Amino acid sequence: MGSNALGARPQRSPRRRLAVAAVTAATALSLLTASGAAHGLTDHQSEAATISRGAVEAEHAGFTGTGYVDYDNAFGGYVEYSVTAARAGTHALVFRYANGSGTDRPLALTVDGARAGVVPFPGTGGWATWRDVTAPVRLRAGVNRVRATATTAAGGPNADRLVVDDTDTEPPTPPRDLRATDRSETSVSLAWDAAADDVGVVGYDVYQHGQLMTSVPGTTLSATVAGLRPDTAYDWTVFARDAAPNVSQASNNVVVRTDAPPPDDEPPTAPGGLRPAGKSPTSVSLAWEAATDNVGVTGYVVHRDGVQVGTTDGPSTTVTGLSAGTGYRFAVRARDAAGNLSPFSDEVILAPGGTAPPGEPRPGAVTTLREGTDVPWGLAFLPDGTALVSERERFTLYRLAPDGTRTDVGRVPGAQGTNGEGGVLGVELSPAFATDRHVFIYHTTSSGNQVVRARLIGETLTGWTTILSGLPKNRYHNGGRLRFSPDGRYLFVSTGDAQNGSYGQNLDTNAGKILRIHPDGSIPADNPFPGKAIWSYGHRNVQGLDFDSQGRLWATEFGNNSLDELNLITRGGNYGWPGCEGTQGYCEGSIPPKRMWPTTAGGPSGLAIVNDHLFVGTTVGKRLYRLRIEGSELVEEAVYLQGEYGRLRTVEVDPEGDLWVTTTWDLDEEVGNDRVLHVDLEYPGS
Repeated sequence: MGSNALGARPQRSPRRRLAVAAVTAATALSLLTASGAAHGLTDHQSEAATISRGAVEAEHAGFTGTGYVDYDNAFGGYVEYSVTAARAGTHALVFRYANGSGTDRPLALTVDGARAGVVPFPGTGGWATWRDVTAPVRLRAGVNRVRATATTAAGGPNADRLVVDDTDTEPPTPPRDLRATDRSETSVSLAWDAAADDVGVVGYDVYQHGQLMTSVPGTTLSATVAGLRPDTAYDWTVFARDAAPNVSQASNNVVVRTDAPPPDDEPPTAPGGLRPAGKSPTSVSLAWEAATDNVGVTGYVVHRDGVQVGTTDGPSTTVTGLSAGTGYRFAVRARDAAGNLSPFSDEVILAPGGTAPPGEPRPGAVTTLREGTDVPWGLAFLPDGTALVSERERFTLYRLAPDGTRTDVGRVPGAQGTNGEGGVLGVELSPAFATDRHVFIYHTTSSGNQVVRARLIGETLTGWTTILSGLPKNRYHNGGRLRFSPDGRYLFVSTGDAQNGSYGQNLDTNAGKILRIHPDGSIPADNPFPGKAIWSYGHRNVQGLDFDSQGRLWATEFGNNSLDELNLITRGGNYGWPGCEGTQGYCEGSIPPKRMWPTTAGGPSGLAIVNDHLFVGTTVGKRLYRLRIEGSELVEEAVYLQGEYGRLRTVEVDPEGDLWVTTTWDLDEEVGNDRVLHVDLEYPGS
């Protein structure tokens, strides 16, 4: 019955008592869903499990199956499920429950009588409001008796069902005894001892100082990496991978120096075909035909207006920090290992500029690119016009083409949800993606939120590296947006206050902040607070970030129960939370927002800037705002798409100058009912 307070339970009829007592674990096995089993999921209805000191009820709506178990208000009542696991190892146990009491009703888990931990079941706001709680538990292959026992005098929550995810989440052991077996001027050969895995190792990835160099099958315990520089020290590690794919911790590392080359005084040939490959308001991308050399080209030197401005390993680069509309002269030289430089390539003159046409952008026709996606939170465009999209609750990323074709590229290792706003959130591409293939992802883990970096090789994300960790998490207020500065040198990260308002003003935590770091996670020396990643503070839950044509950072922020904010961010700025919300409260010394909306009609999330027009997608307001920047203020607010597509989460500008907008119906407990939309932007007079 889901009593809200301790007390005697009303008497049930003897017939109901007998029906409950007759339910056995064997009956539960017959209720495994065929569709779930095909995906490694099995569904166990609580009313069909073995029950002690509880009864099957159907009083409160929203349950699955034929009912749910109402624990007695007493210690020791339990529901025991009979779970068949296809493999031994850690499994995700997802309990669906309701708790309208407002206080936690934790359950102790045992497997075949052995203790497996205590799981909290906090209040859900009502006895007909159902939520999921997930617990990682080790099961053996075959039948397991999973028992959930009440640990307080209040008993347990109303138990609807248990879903068991049989997906392999246990990584292999690290490969052992990595060693060098041979070397030359341009190659290193390695060997190692096999890793172990509960299912089986399918491959090994060979890394050099964090960069994936080659991969071999799980039956191969050696590899040779060619194309290296002579007389250079390389730091090697190997990782094992299973089919899930789970990746092991690193092997031991081994440093190997390639052999010195013979004397070489012959320079490479000049690079040919220097040409533009893309541009932004503050950068240009270049590409050229590879040079040749009698030994081997090791890199290229890039010149702008006769001055060296960079080097690169391959035949392409991006030059940043430029001024829009200004023409620059570029030329490139090749270099070999002996330091010989080629003649200059032909010179090209290029001017940076935006991808959007000039003029006032006006939203036009809206089309659906993809349906059936689940809480698409982050979106970043690849050079070919496809986009990487993150699914917050499924912990996956996929590649979405303009024609709607979806290609999965991987599940984020270690990601988990919070039954609220945590999971896999923001996605951003390296400004030098054409050469380094780096993708940056913000996600939640068991210990907090973090930013990771991976490489997109073909259609697979690999080489996962954590560059920023220890960001406090909670069920809500996890932040999550990523955005590179226009010059490509800094990565900006938005965080939430993890439901602890005091964090906003606390400079000893990264919660409730906008952070600024280098792409490797290190802290820039010119950040406003020495040794800290903090760029601005006093934030509650920043959701959107983007830069205008002057290189100024703008941010959207969820308010509490009064006002949502759109802020112009300054170095070291204090934006007032928790004392100040919008312009209400104690706001002395804080920077006021440039625009505010009532929280009942706002929820500003995604932010994209086109020709100094801000487009803001809102969740609560279910609309797209457009505002024009005039000096340091915002004018000419217009509203589009109001109520037509539901909660709008993310807004990004594609390479054609149009908008992609994601919807997130994340409050309706229905999975996979979100969309990615294409909004055609018209530019009258352009």
